[in-house]
Amino acid sequence: MALGGWLVRAGAARVHTTRAAGTTPQTQGRTPALLAPAVRTHADAAGVHPVLLMAILHIESYKPHVPLLERGWQAFRRDSAFGVANMHRRTYEQTRFGRPFAERAWRELPGDPDLAIQAAAWHLHDLRAQLPATTGGSFTTEELLAMGYNAGARNMLRFAAGRQPGPRARAYVDRLREHWAPAEKALRQH
Repeated sequence: MALGGWLVRAGAARVHTTRAAGTTPQTQGRTPALLAPAVRTHADAAGVHPVLLMAILHIESYKPHVPLLERGWQAFRRDSAFGVANMHRRTYEQTRFGRPFAERAWRELPGDPDLAIQAAAWHLHDLRAQLPATTGGSFTTEELLAMGYNAGARNMLRFAAGRQPGPRARAYVDRLREHWAPAEKALRQH
């Protein structure tokens, strides 16, 4: 507990990141609406629905995105996710090849929301490329992509084939639906 408090204080005092105008280390990631310009830019470049990308950022904003805190947590939990889009190392490494950010490292995600959004947009692009033209399930393409973002491509394909998702994947879809309208509003207003 003391170490976590130290990391938060140290992160607040020593953050040197690129963040959206109007954010502080404490609010970065918890106010995804401020990231709307980057969401529109990167969703357009990757050919994905900007509301889907923004809704995922809303879902993933449950934790503070203070770079030092994220890096400190990673020392304790090697499989932790980084950045405002909570991306795991393996996912980032698979996504970055051949992309404008190919030379950027996963470890840069905590301090660079723009990079995290760009990587998330291209990851959604890659997931969509794996979906069959027709699906046997009752989920929309955006819902399947959100479940793929959260549960992985293999599970997304199972859900697309008609298999029912488990409680965690279903909860992610419920959160996507809950955050869809706020994501649309954020993209209109910012």
